[in-house]
Order: sequence, then structure tokens, then C-alpha cells
Amino acid sequence: MSVRDRVRIGDTKLLSDNWYVLKTTTFDWKRRDGTWQTQSREHYDRGNGAVLLPYNLRARTVLLVRQFRYPAFVNGYDDLLIEAAAGLLDDAEPEVRIRAEVEEELGYRLGAVRQVFQAYMSPGSVTEILYFFVAEYDTAMRIGDGGGHPDEGEDIEVLERSIDEALVMIADGRIRDAKTIMLLQHLALTVFRS
Repeated sequence: MSVRDRVRIGDTKLLSDNWYVLKTTTFDWKRRDGTWQTQSREHYDRGNGAVLLPYNLRARTVLLVRQFRYPAFVNGYDDLLIEAAAGLLDDAEPEVRIRAEVEEELGYRLGAVRQVFQAYMSPGSVTEILYFFVAEYDTAMRIGDGGGHPDEGEDIEVLERSIDEALVMIADGRIRDAKTIMLLQHLALTVFRS
């Protein structure tokens, strides 16, 4: 039996269409025991995104960004977040979009990029799926300072850190962004194996 056979969508209401779209939906779910249960859930649709972590194998470094994130701030995080370069797809193919984001945020034009996996980051409430990429970089690929688009509210600092320091930054709480942690762990397991 398909999941589609276990869901009957009822009423859907638009709650907000300000920055992105927030809806609430009532639906019936067919439980494993065969009974139907009515449930209601809110879901936030901000589109899908892509994230990329550039690495330099010879130097054992990665490129990260540091920026202000209001939702983390209002949840008690009183610092700038350290992250991998990322952005929403806006109807572009994931690889095309992430290449543009890396140029805007990091100031690098990369060669080959490799998609390593896809993941839902908060599937209980957010529809977004992220496409995760890695790519090698070197200083010859630098085409600018990065920093993002000020007219879009971006004020991004570019950081180059050793993979070892970045892993310590996860352990001591300086890196708290899930997508970045996932990519750093991926590189530690697959590229920077000692």
C-alpha cells in the first residue's frame, strides 16, 4: 500500500504568505491497525535549497561563512552562525544555484562539484529538501571577496578553517548549524580520513 492510499486531505487554510507560505491542513491518516485518525498540521513552504562545503585536501581546510540569523537569535543564540554556503533554488537546478551562491557568498568560482546526498532538515513542519554538495577549491579559484548581497540583507564574513578546527568547533558549540555539521562530518569520514 502506498502512503498516498493512507492519506485523505481535508481542509487547507493559508495562514501567511508574507516571506514564504505557511498553511494548516486537516487530513485523515490510516493507521497501521486500519483505523482512520483525523489530524491537523501546519507546514511551512520556503522552497527547496542547496548547500556546498568547499575543501582543500592538500591544505586540509574548508571554507565557511559567518552571518546573523534572526530565528537563531530569538531562540537564545547570541552570536553569528557559522555555516556552509547555501541558498534557495528559486526554480534553478541545485548545482546551478549552489555555484551562484558560492560565488556570491564566498567569492570563489569552483570547478567540479559533487552532490553527496539530499535531506529533509525539519520534516515535521518544513517542506524544504536540501541538496548537499562538496567541491575542491584552491586560491586560484577566488574571483572576489564574497560577502553576499547587501540589498538582500546579507552581511557575510568568509572563514577558512582547518578541518580539524572545524570539527572542534562542532564539539565546543561554535558550529551549530545542522547542514554544516552534516557536511563537515561527511568530509571527515570520506575525504579527510587519517
